[in-house]
Amino acid sequence: MGQKSEKLNEIQSITLEYYNQHADAYRSATQDHDVAQNYAAFLSPFPQQKILDILDLGCGPGRDVKYFRSLGHKPVGLDGSAVFCSMAREFTGCEILNQKFLNLELPAGAFDGIFANASLFHVPSQELPRVLFDLYTA
Repeated sequence: MGQKSEKLNEIQSITLEYYNQHADAYRSATQDHDVAQNYAAFLSPFPQQKILDILDLGCGPGRDVKYFRSLGHKPVGLDGSAVFCSMAREFTGCEILNQKFLNLELPAGAFDGIFANASLFHVPSQELPRVLFDLYTA
């Protein structure tokens, strides 16, 4: 592993440790955020009656996964924080993947769309093309 990769993994670990330690406060602070405009923008290109397989990248404690499920879709959450993954599973009853953004392991063609509300800024700019390609493939 190169020095650059080691530094990126260190930054990622620090970020995830912060979220793990502050998960309850983050959930309380964000659970009532009105992101209806983001939901509408994401869903607008899809046929209204289609049940979608959705990946919620950076799902946190599961707010958006729960919303998509309430519409009848089949969402899967993904987060690097083990604490968030546990919260999201309990809150939504949906599949939640514990994966780091820099090391995604997603099946090709598994999702109709990927919702990433305020999560891609955690991907270092030099890694963004690779991560976006991984997401496009999924």
